[in-house]
Amino acid sequence: MRSSRSLDGLWVTADDPHAVDHAGLVLVATLAERLGLAQLVDEHVVLKEHGAHASDKVLTIVHALVAGADCIDDLDLLRAGATEAVLGHSVVAPSTAGTFLRAISLGHVRQLDAVLGETFGRLRALGGASPDVVVDVDSTLCETYGLMKEGARKVMRTGRRGYHPIIAATEDGDVVHVRLRRGRTNDGSGAARFVGETLARLKRTGADTVVLRADSGFYQRDVVDACRRRGVGFSIGARIHRGMAQAISSVPDQAWVPIDYPYGEGAAVAEVPWVAFSKDPHGERTGGIPVRLLIRRVPPSPGIQAPLFPTYSYHPFVTDRPGDIVELDRFHRAHAKVEAVIKDLKHHGGLAHLPSGRFGANSAWLVLCALAYNLVRAVGRLGMGETTRSLKTLRRRVLSVPGRLTRSGRHRRLHLPAQWPWATQFLAAWDRLRNLVLVT
Repeated sequence: MRSSRSLDGLWVTADDPHAVDHAGLVLVATLAERLGLAQLVDEHVVLKEHGAHASDKVLTIVHALVAGADCIDDLDLLRAGATEAVLGHSVVAPSTAGTFLRAISLGHVRQLDAVLGETFGRLRALGGASPDVVVDVDSTLCETYGLMKEGARKVMRTGRRGYHPIIAATEDGDVVHVRLRRGRTNDGSGAARFVGETLARLKRTGADTVVLRADSGFYQRDVVDACRRRGVGFSIGARIHRGMAQAISSVPDQAWVPIDYPYGEGAAVAEVPWVAFSKDPHGERTGGIPVRLLIRRVPPSPGIQAPLFPTYSYHPFVTDRPGDIVELDRFHRAHAKVEAVIKDLKHHGGLAHLPSGRFGANSAWLVLCALAYNLVRAVGRLGMGETTRSLKTLRRRVLSVPGRLTRSGRHRRLHLPAQWPWATQFLAAWDRLRNLVLVT
């Protein structure tokens, strides 16, 4: 007996010019309009060739990244039905966007970076952000394959090819600054300049008390000096060398303070007097920087055979912040929050595939990924009151919803599915974003 739910009686046609794919992009587009993003792009981004209508090209890429694009051809997903009508700008063809990206030099990347910085500041102003900011800096590997991509042709020490971008994000998860680097680049290469630019950007947006967190790849005198010049606190992982190893070995057992650690019992932290960077790279003595050196010792991970004589792994970091060493250690371990931002960018934000063979184009793509990421997070925070949802979750629940556009008199109406679980939340978010007022 044939089921009444059989698909045999279903007919499929592609004949509705009013259908809207990814209708939820109207939330992101509304926020971008309130931020004046198109005007910012036209003001900052100036290309002699292929630079006409730069705002349309940039916003096409940004909205496609929000919708899930991870290569230039994916920009075509915005040209389905009446989707352009909910974006507030002309949608360019993938070939046009690709030509635009390939015309971008590193100087033009700095122009796009200025747009990212200004947008970040405006989002902080709209959200009533706290003047106290914790910023995490970290690097990651964006793996590539083949030999056609500039800056990613050489094999790194990991045995892979790729790019080595550096990313700065607030503790709340907003991207402050990004910079693409060639694959065979040291973790801390260009770190001091990048940190200086990041801190200056935060100061311009009204941040008063700033603390920088980073891992041992950024354990450099220039990085610490950049923080000290701007009155910024720091908590930076340290590399263990011979002198530090001797200092750690001399810590008496009673000086180790137990801490709560998620991976087994027996972890502890201690502090020893320390003067960092007392020698230059050539081994010559210099005026060092007095800091607090805290060491966390961790027992073997659970699940492996316990050794007869327990051994520990040691994780030192330097800081200039006052306070209890247990709390300072907990604060430093929270640096791992930046990994969630990197994961979101790489798996759901367009960084899984840097799409061009040109280094300048890929650098611009990275900046636009950060811009799209911040817009989506701001939609969740300002529109829906959510701060913990991942980009993937927001896209699946809200941004990818289909719709239908109708016109009545001088008004257009976007119809969303009935009995949609997130309809009430969506409509409330749209109302909040429409009523945002940016004070400049």
